[in-house]
Amino acid sequence: MDIFLKQRQIIHVDMDAFYASVEQRDNPNLQGKPVVVGGTPNSRGVASTCSYEARKYGIRSAMPLAEAERRCPQAIFLPVDIPKYYEVSQQIHRIFENYTPLVEPISLDEAFLDVTASLRLFGSAQMIALEIKNRIKEELKLTASVGLACNKFLAKLASDIQKPDGFVIINEEEIQAFLDPLPIERIWGVGPKTAEQLHKLNIRTIKDLKNIDEAFLRKKFGLSGSQLYYLARGIDKRPVEPGREAKSIGRETTFSEDLLDRETLQTYILGLSTDVGRKLRKGSFRAKTITLKVRLADFKTVSRSKTLESYTNLDQDIFREASLLFKDLQLKQPIRLIGVSVRNLTSGEIQQSLFETDNRDQEKLTKTIDTIKERFGENSITLARLLKKRD
Repeated sequence: MDIFLKQRQIIHVDMDAFYASVEQRDNPNLQGKPVVVGGTPNSRGVASTCSYEARKYGIRSAMPLAEAERRCPQAIFLPVDIPKYYEVSQQIHRIFENYTPLVEPISLDEAFLDVTASLRLFGSAQMIALEIKNRIKEELKLTASVGLACNKFLAKLASDIQKPDGFVIINEEEIQAFLDPLPIERIWGVGPKTAEQLHKLNIRTIKDLKNIDEAFLRKKFGLSGSQLYYLARGIDKRPVEPGREAKSIGRETTFSEDLLDRETLQTYILGLSTDVGRKLRKGSFRAKTITLKVRLADFKTVSRSKTLESYTNLDQDIFREASLLFKDLQLKQPIRLIGVSVRNLTSGEIQQSLFETDNRDQEKLTKTIDTIKERFGENSITLARLLKKRD
């Protein structure tokens, strides 16, 4: 292995029950109580996260809210407040950036930090990791679980092993002893299907996996077989990638009742397209590929995509393509969930034709609407067609 990679110092910070913890911090009446963030239990949504008090009842992220209420009738259900969580996430990242510019955000509540070049300024990696953890607790009144190791794979495992409020260091001489007893499901990329295949080979722990030849794993699992071979040995050469841009932006909604009326569904597609367009513009992005996702009443999920000839961040372009994709599906079954997303993103200005006056007028109108929403709130102005959906 590359000597430098062995010497890297990678910290993984994972906030504990982030959304629920922010809500408990901001409302003392919620402290010590089972809190589920995701919506009301009579909706058909799922839990985004839940407090550790709620987890004692078996409630987990992505669990249907109705099931969460069945397991814990006294739980407090709250809506998701992304703007608030985003602001707290920005505060956390400002703490990170005091120690290194090499910060790779994974989500609002999770990030990798490469502090290899920071040791001369701040002391050992252990001191830096502990100081970050303590500052989050003292300045933001939140707890984080922190892992420190020589690569991203091990650092993430370390942060997860003693949650909540954990602090685990994996020294190089301890790597294999740490990994060997862990179940293979702990390895990145090992989902239920891969785990089932490995179990059939009598491979249940990372130690079992370590004893398998790379050629055999590669033949059985393709390129991911080599990844399994190296990760079982604690080898991960991926660098921390600061400023990683979003790969896609999307919105979806689960209906309280299955819907079949095409006009109503088109109105929902319009609302989702408007939200996605707004997110694109707020992030200074444009997209080239539009995707429509539909989940039927029997839980079968269908998605269709269209790649445009040019990039766009206009609501009308996104809606037009998503609407056409919906029409092409010609669905006969009621629909449980519908979503619109965009990918193939770019940032920066796109050169446009001098003759594209329609787009220029639309961009001016869209910019005006965005300005009004920024000043007076998201619901201050909307399309007339969406008023019926809001009601």
